[in-house]
Amino acid sequence: MDGRTDFDGLEVGYDIPALPGMDEADIQTPCLVLDLDALERNIVKMGRFARDMGVRHRVHGKMHKSVDVALLQERLGGSVGVCCQKVSEAEVFARGGIKDVLVSNQVRDPAKIDRLARIPKLGARAICCVDDLANVADLSAAAVKHGTTIECLVEIDCGAGRCGVTTTPAVVALAKAIAAAPGLRFAGIQAYQGAMQHMDKYEDRKAKIDIAVAMVRDAVGALAAEGLECDIVGGGGTGSYYFEGNSGVYNELQCGSYAFMDADYGRILDKDGKRIDQGEWENALFILTSVMSHAKAEKAICDAGLKAQSVDSGLPVIFGRTDVKYVKCSDEHGVIDDPQGVLKVNDKLRLVPGHCDPTCNVHDWYVGVRGGKVEVVWPVSARGKAY
Repeated sequence: MDGRTDFDGLEVGYDIPALPGMDEADIQTPCLVLDLDALERNIVKMGRFARDMGVRHRVHGKMHKSVDVALLQERLGGSVGVCCQKVSEAEVFARGGIKDVLVSNQVRDPAKIDRLARIPKLGARAICCVDDLANVADLSAAAVKHGTTIECLVEIDCGAGRCGVTTTPAVVALAKAIAAAPGLRFAGIQAYQGAMQHMDKYEDRKAKIDIAVAMVRDAVGALAAEGLECDIVGGGGTGSYYFEGNSGVYNELQCGSYAFMDADYGRILDKDGKRIDQGEWENALFILTSVMSHAKAEKAICDAGLKAQSVDSGLPVIFGRTDVKYVKCSDEHGVIDDPQGVLKVNDKLRLVPGHCDPTCNVHDWYVGVRGGKVEVVWPVSARGKAY
């Protein structure tokens, strides 16, 4: 289903890259293309993995920023809700029909806290992370003001070196303060180890998660001794979900990139030493680009440069091709090595972005294709919602 069904007045090539029913060959570039078959297989597979491990899966909406994709993950993968990083992003999902929304981040600005406290009025559960006692009173006051409940997770810094407390006594102190505060509910622990997700070797990733699991197990035990039960013990990403999911401590995964995949995640290795984009997951997201110049025999220039992608995790990889290579980019140009001169002007290529999350964030639309036809066009619903 299209989140937006009214395309009246939108012109292909000006407002939008394609319309449902068009031939894939006529899509305007550069744009984001979703292989719907691959996307659906990835979603179904992660849902099955979570069920087999006996844990819930809360999809990371900050990856795709799309209500339509989140609803698909709910329908095909059994996800229980979304997590995201900003209050305005959370509000997009709540307005779009997602009933359980976690801002897996700290919310400190008074205006943002006020918006967070109003999310339950949209019909969604509202959860955020806390790592500072001073935050508790502000969250409580906003919830009381609006007659709502904000649920809170105590965030543990289990190795990422960003937000979160680092000791079990600090976890317990925060949880007690939350449980005692009007308008708040202590909901559990947030413990995402983001720093190890892209480590090449399975064994190296496991060693880092073993440390995180030990920290979380100690905190959960101490909380239970104080009569504080954790509804959510959340974390886990595309590079580690099997560790947290089988830990016996975590009960909720927060994977995002598995649905689309990107070049940086694709290169990491599974327990058998195989790339995870060669069996575990499929590439479903591509930047569709066109060759616009081939004035130099050994070099083609395409229309996907820096403004069409993020290269913080490396340059994109040309999907399904070994005879040509994307080697450099500037604002509006991508340089492709074409030593045999196989490319022609207006040839289209699928690029696997280095990092899917920030790449999706610079586009307005996803063009979903199946069998050579445009089946859906979905807005990047939370595009620009960075507050």
